[in-house]
Amino acid sequence: MRLFVSVDLPDDLADPVADLQDEFAAASGLEFTDPEQAHLTMKFLGETDEDRLPALERALSAAVDDADVDPFTVRYGGLGVFPSLDYISVVWLGVEAGGKELTRLHEAIEDRTTAMGFDPEDHEFTPHVTLARMNHAGGKELVQDLVREREPTIGEARVDEIRLTESTLTDEGPVYSTVESFPFE
Repeated sequence: MRLFVSVDLPDDLADPVADLQDEFAAASGLEFTDPEQAHLTMKFLGETDEDRLPALERALSAAVDDADVDPFTVRYGGLGVFPSLDYISVVWLGVEAGGKELTRLHEAIEDRTTAMGFDPEDHEFTPHVTLARMNHAGGKELVQDLVREREPTIGEARVDEIRLTESTLTDEGPVYSTVESFPFE
């Protein structure tokens, strides 16, 4: 199973995400993510044997307890890129509010999953929603201009759980399905 831990955006933010992606439509080289599957990746776990699921689910439940966060609101806004404006591989939507709670959750998830033997993150956690991946630099200048000039806010959503999500790769792109949800108590 190809797994990651996510905070999923609600269905009512799919259209605002799609509208924001439309602003980048003229930039060649971008491959857009499915706005219906928009999410914040809290931790990418990768290929995982199914027999590890019970222990992983216990670890994620404990991570929610460790983070000690109550349901909170995330305001999605702002644009950014990874790794830099000079070399763009990912275009993303940022977080204007709720980042502190997301970071606490990420750190607790990171602690619990690395203790199980999952690889530690090799970069600092930046809460974001991937809008597109850049396959070639044909539209780089347009992307740079939009990221520098636009400060969109697409909406808010209440976050009251994290999800263990399976990613199945298909010819049409990845399909995500929830394996288990871990609500905040």
